[in-house]
Amino acid sequence: MYMLIGLVVVAVVLFATLLAAMTRYRRCPSDQIMVVYGKVAKGQTSKCIHGGASFVWPLFQACEYLDLTPMTIDIGLKNALSNQNIRVDVPSRFTIGISTNPSVMTVAAERLLSMSREQIEENAKDIIFGQLRATIATMSIEEINAKREKFEEEVMKNVETELEKLGLKLINVNITDISDESGYIEALGKKAAAEAINKAKVEVAQQERDGKTGEANAQQQMRVNIANAEKDGLTGEANAQQQMRVNIANAERDGKTGEANAQQQMRVNIADAERDGKTGEANAQQQMRVNVAKANAEAIKGENTAKVVEANSHADRREAEAEAERKAVAAEKTKAAEAATLAYIAEKKAEEARADREKSTRKADVIVPAEIEKEKLIIEAEAAKEQQTLKGQGEGAEIRERLSGEAAGIQEILKKKAEGFAEMVKAANGDAEKAAMLLIVEQLPEIVRAQAEAISKIKFDKIVVWDSGSGNGGGSTASNWLGSFTKMLPAMHDVCEMAGVSLPEFLGKIKEQENSENNPDAPKA
Repeated sequence: MYMLIGLVVVAVVLFATLLAAMTRYRRCPSDQIMVVYGKVAKGQTSKCIHGGASFVWPLFQACEYLDLTPMTIDIGLKNALSNQNIRVDVPSRFTIGISTNPSVMTVAAERLLSMSREQIEENAKDIIFGQLRATIATMSIEEINAKREKFEEEVMKNVETELEKLGLKLINVNITDISDESGYIEALGKKAAAEAINKAKVEVAQQERDGKTGEANAQQQMRVNIANAEKDGLTGEANAQQQMRVNIANAERDGKTGEANAQQQMRVNIADAERDGKTGEANAQQQMRVNVAKANAEAIKGENTAKVVEANSHADRREAEAEAERKAVAAEKTKAAEAATLAYIAEKKAEEARADREKSTRKADVIVPAEIEKEKLIIEAEAAKEQQTLKGQGEGAEIRERLSGEAAGIQEILKKKAEGFAEMVKAANGDAEKAAMLLIVEQLPEIVRAQAEAISKIKFDKIVVWDSGSGNGGGSTASNWLGSFTKMLPAMHDVCEMAGVSLPEFLGKIKEQENSENNPDAPKA
């Protein structure tokens, strides 16, 4: 009986012990830290467990929990002083939480276990304010504004170091805005935006210029190639015609030579005379054609020069196109003129071949290579000139804009003058000569004024006329001078009439009848 009672007592004690042990076994969730305090390991004030479980001895130990849920703190920092003594406003948001680092958890258990979340946030807020001000004081406005990542890294480093002293961990920093009352940061932003816009405009202008330049170069090269091909074709055709004429001339010469040998000496002399005449005629025609070609070349050169002056007054894009067009036209016309010259030379050589085959062949061997070398030098000079022109285009953009405005003003003046001249011609019933006379009459006062000023500074004290009295029956020198002056009056009247001016009546008047008698061919009134 007693044994049974003892067994029951033992069983009850064991069950009570097991039940007590089960109630004292505490588990810790992953978003909390369980702090076991009381009788723990020697030298420790508490034992921190994160995401595990532990047995808490009754009477000797107790436990509480620290929440790991992140805490968000808004920091409205204002008037923080930078190292340039400029006050800035840096509103930001910090996300913090209790650290899970074993060494830092122990600090948190010691410092934060009895605090509420509001108290923890308040303490962290004070630390963040101080460290944020200290970080701003070490940096300039430019660094804070331009290097946001560096600024945030410095803030995180300084703040996290201080928060760890409380057992906290800095999770994230979000700088909401950076501003200042003086508007310095806004001015920096405007400056950066303006620089970016100007840089973009410059790059766009450079790309457009390069595109237009490349297009102009391609068009110029295409036209030069076409001109070279046409030149080669004309040269080959001229050489073929020259060879054909040389052969014909040789055949004719051989036939005439055989015929002349069979005929009398008189026919030989006649043939020689005819040959000399044809040679002189061919030389004259050659010189005439060379002069014509030179005149055409000078005219083309003058036209191209005028086109260049006109093209330089236009904008950058039209200048490149006009320049390329001018050079292409110059190349085409130059090649055409040179081809015509070669044709004329070939024809001359064919004519001369009738007289002397060897002389014609030798000239062809010398002149044609010289012309080819001349063309090569012209093309090289044009290429060098084009390269220099393209190089100066980028540097002269501003000058071209100014000159373009001046050219527009000059063009407007010339346009108004042209309209005025057109009105003058219209007023003269469409007679351009009468309009020109009106312009001459308009300038006569200036001419007379200039002549008067020219002699106004000459002082004439007196005029002495000496008459030697030659006694040859022709009268004295003074009377002869007066007679000559009266003879000059009709010519003066004619000149003034051409200019549309009438002389004073005291200088006389030419009668219509006398004019008709002196000029029988004049039409009757």
